[in-house]
Amino acid sequence: VQLVESGGGLVQAGGSLRLSCAASGFTFSLYAMGWFRQAPGKEREFVAGISRSGRSTDYADSVKGRFTISRDNAKNVVTLQMNRLIIEDTAVYYCAARSLAVGTTSSSNYNYWGQGTQVTVSS
Repeated sequence: VQLVESGGGLVQAGGSLRLSCAASGFTFSLYAMGWFRQAPGKEREFVAGISRSGRSTDYADSVKGRFTISRDNAKNVVTLQMNRLIIEDTAVYYCAARSLAVGTTSSSNYNYWGQGTQVTVSS
C-alpha cells in the first residue's frame, strides 16, 4: 500500500497550492479519503474528507470555502485545492485512506497514511 503526496511548497499568503495524493496497492474506490495536517508543536488535525464515490465531502471550519477536495477513482488520485492560503495553513499535509464509511474527522479511523508534504505560507 502506498499513498504518495505531492504539490507542497512555499507560497505567499493569499496564494494557492494544489496537493495530490497517488494511491496504490489497494482498491482505491472502496476507501474514503481524507487530508490531515500537522503544524509544529500541534496535534494532527482533520482538514477535508471525501466519500468513496466522491459525492460527499466534509471540511474543517478553518478551511471551509477556501479548500476543495476531489478524487478521480479511475486514476486513483485524491487532490486538495487550497486557495486564499493564510499563515495558519502552514503544516505538513497528510493524505489518508479509510475503509469505514463513517468517522471522517478522526485520524484513528484511517487505515493508511502517506508520508506527508510540507506547505509553508509566508507573509
